[in-house]
Parts: sequence; C-alpha cells; structure tokens
Amino acid sequence: MTKPITVQCLDCGHTQSFDPLHTQCEQCNSEWLTALYNYEELATTLPAVLPRRAFNLWRYHELLPVASAHPDISMGEGGTPLLHLERLGMMLKMPHIYFKDERQNPTSSFKDRQAAVTIAVLKEAGLTEMVVASTGNVAIAYAAYTARAGIKLWAFLASSVPAEKTREVAIYGAQVIKVTGTYDQTKHVAAEFARQRGLYLDKGARSLPTVESMKTLAYEISEQLTERIGAPGTGFPWRTPDWFVQSVSGALGPLGVYKAYSELQEMGFVARPPKMLLVQSEGCAPMARAWQQGQRVATPVQLPRTHIATLATGDPGRVYSMLFDSMKAHGGTITSVSDEEAFRAMHILAKMEGLSVEPATAVAIAGVINLARAGVLKPDDLIVINGTGHTMPIESHILGNRWVRNIDFPKHLTQKDREAPTDGLSTALENLASHEVPHIAIVDDHEPARILLRRVLQSLGEFTISEAANGAEAIELARKERPDLILLDLMMPETDGFQVIETLRSDPTTAHIPIIAVTAKTLTPQERRRLSGQIEKLMPKGEFLTDELLDEIRALLG
Repeated sequence: MTKPITVQCLDCGHTQSFDPLHTQCEQCNSEWLTALYNYEELATTLPAVLPRRAFNLWRYHELLPVASAHPDISMGEGGTPLLHLERLGMMLKMPHIYFKDERQNPTSSFKDRQAAVTIAVLKEAGLTEMVVASTGNVAIAYAAYTARAGIKLWAFLASSVPAEKTREVAIYGAQVIKVTGTYDQTKHVAAEFARQRGLYLDKGARSLPTVESMKTLAYEISEQLTERIGAPGTGFPWRTPDWFVQSVSGALGPLGVYKAYSELQEMGFVARPPKMLLVQSEGCAPMARAWQQGQRVATPVQLPRTHIATLATGDPGRVYSMLFDSMKAHGGTITSVSDEEAFRAMHILAKMEGLSVEPATAVAIAGVINLARAGVLKPDDLIVINGTGHTMPIESHILGNRWVRNIDFPKHLTQKDREAPTDGLSTALENLASHEVPHIAIVDDHEPARILLRRVLQSLGEFTISEAANGAEAIELARKERPDLILLDLMMPETDGFQVIETLRSDPTTAHIPIIAVTAKTLTPQERRRLSGQIEKLMPKGEFLTDELLDEIRALLG
C-alpha cells in the first residue's frame, strides 16, 4: 500500500498494519477489526482538495483501504443524487424528506459501493477468485465488479432469491450455486466452501473493506445536504440529517454510516451523528423485536416468513449489538412493517415521486410513513432515506436453463453438525469444487488481453482457466498441467509464440494439445508456413468476441 493503514481489534484493542489477506487479529484471532487513518492530517488536507474532485465514491479515497485513488475497475459508483421527496413530504406534512438514490449505481443498488471497494482491495492484493453468499443485490454487484477485474466469483444464493436476481448474477459470468435453505444456511455453505478451497470470503461486517465502503454514503449525504440546505459554498462544517433511514437485513450500511460520522466528528467536519431509523420486514425482524424488548442481543429467526428475500437474514449476530450501543448513545429506533405495507409504499413512491424501487427500499418508506403518523418523526425533522435499489428484472430467456447448480442443505442438523460440515454437505462441496470442466490456458504478455479472453471464456461456459504471461511460462504450464486447449499470443518478447508452438510440438507429452494462435500483426508468408499444420486456428486480435472463435473452441473441446 502506498499509504499506511492501521487496523485495530474491537475485542482486545491490538493494532496492526492492514493486510486484506490476513483478516484476523494477530493477538487474539478476532475477525472484528476496524480501520484507522491519520484524521489529524486529513482534517487539514481534505477541505482543500475535495472541491477539486469529481463527486463519486473515490472522492474520499484517503479514508478507504485502497492504494489507488482511481481504480481501473470503477464504473461510476457513488456520487448518487439526493432527491427531495416533496409530494411524499406534503402527504405526511413533513417538508424535509430526502431520498439518497442508490438506484443510480452501476448495478442499481447501494451494494455497488461494497463491491467496488472490496474488489479494488482484492485486485491490488493480486487475488483472482472469491466467494460470496447473498440474498441478491450483493451477488449482483460482486458479479459485475469481479467481471470488470477479471476475478472469478462463486456466488451462493438462498433458494428464496428471486429468479430474476439469480439470472442477473449469472449473466456476468459468476458461478451460481443455489442452496435449498435459508440465507443463514447459505452463508454456512459458502463459508465451508471457501475454507475448503482457501478462497477469500466476503464476511459482511467482519470484512473490513465492506464496512469502510459504506462510509461513503454518509460523506456524500452530508456534503449534499450542506450544499442543498446548509450553507452553500461555505464548505465546512457539513450538515447532518436528523434521521438516517434504511431497511436492514444484516445492517452493514448503518454500521458503516456510524463509522463515517465518528470519523467526521474526529476531523471536526460535523457536530453529531444522525439518529437512526432502521426498518425490517415483519416476517424476519429479529432486530426490531430485540430493540422493542430492550435486548442487546437478538434472538435469531429460524424460518423467515417474508416475500422480500433481500431482507431475510434471520441472525444479525454481533452487528445488532454494535448498533444497539450506538443508537442508545445517539438516538433512534428499530421498527418493522408488513410486506403488504411495503408493497403499498412501492406504489405510493412510484405514483407520487416517479421512483420505482425494490421492495426492500419500500420497507424503509413504509417505516417513515408509519412513524411520521405515530409522531415519532417530527414535522421539522430533516430525514434522509437510503434508496437501496431498483426493482429491475432481467429477461428470463437470455441465459437459457444451464446457468445454476444446486446444493440441498440438510433439513435436520444437530448442534455438532452446525459446528462442522455434515458428510452430505462435504460431499456436495467436494463435487462442486472437483466438477471436471475443460482446462484452457491463456498465453499473452499483455494483461488486459488475458483478462478479456478469460471473461469471454467464462461467459461461454464452465472452464478451468490458467494463464501465462510469457513463452517460458507457457511451456512450463503446458508440461505441468496438460490443458485441453491453449490460446496463444504469437508476438511476445524473448520466447515468442512460434517458439512455444515448436517446443510443444516436439515434446510427445504436449504435442497433442490443440492451439489457437492469436496475433495483432499481419503475418509474412514465411511466418504462415511456420504455423502450417502446427495449430488449429489463427485468429486476429480484436475478434475475441466473434462467433467463429467461440464455435472453434466448442468444436475443439468436443
């Protein structure tokens, strides 16, 4: 990293340097770490530089665990509009209701913040494969950003996830595994798969980059409020809303927002954090029930009963306890609404404000309506609702039927089974990991070309993909791994593609491997003669997406 980032253990207080590949405290092995930055220095430097920067997520890169201020995976995430809900406010006699329109992110949800920051961190660390469990939006966001970064994604989805969202994950080329169980069971399966394979697993609030990413919501909201209704043009201090409102399942967003306001206070940019209004679906409301009973620990919901799958986290775990402490200190409440109230709120917002939102966002709107009518929210309160996402299904016929594999989660588990994988689950995961697919080697000294070919192949079907950055690596890879097909760049320094072909063809152990040669250069007659009878196909670079190449690959792999 080009800037020093320190992390502190929330359990024992130990501090250590940030390393995305080492996610536990060196002292006590806790996974609950928080990032620390040079707030004293930033309090002086940020006011001078922010006015000159684009209004997007990376505007605040000094307060994120990344090295690059402009990651090449960026698709314009963050910097979303803050819309005045004037007509809804008139209906509720509350004129200061605003909507943070996170539908405007690249995959139409606020989870793009999480994916963008996490994938930027993983790419800087050199990771090429990761695992996520999701109820929909997280997997969609990660699928898009891993595609952009050339990272393979294993997305484990609960069976309650709508088919439209599952297809959305699949269309980006992620490996989709649908688990016939609850979301909490799906997380268990994903964690065990990641452990067996030694892969990076997004652990929600226990994954430091994900919490850090959500801070950007608060930074943007306060900047926007200052410009809209604060003191335009004067800069600091920033305006804080009286209430920050969000529907919650795992509640990662509010956790990040609280972290952001703690930092903004330390730098002297705001006077206080907002109160929180967190809203759950009645069919899965462990936090709301615990809050109403004054309990710091939530009792998990074993069988969620809500049609709003993205809010079906039955066990919020430690996150609820952390939010409980913060809300007791700074004010707020947690409530729940019925699915019917949420669906009605969807219609209200669409017809009154022209905003089509996902049911989870409508849960937050319904919560505001209920608490405004109950007098908890006051007429002069400044309220910002996190509009978490858009309801936008993908066309079902695009992908066909062969885009998902299934795992049946055991229906009856003992406590011992919950702590260790069952034989059936272990076998299912081993079969998933060892599923035999064609092995293709990509050889090119130009990394963007390798990434492009990898994404093309992943979109075409299931393959094991290896890469080599030069001719010598290609020869070693072919002899060691015996791939089913090699896609070979001809023009490389030192050992070029011609030499690779001749070496492989002269070795009985590799002579049979099919080779498709690719080149950006017009070959001379002599070069064409060198290739004659040695390769299966010659393709110009720039034609990676043609049906001809894809048909050739299918034919060679049988």
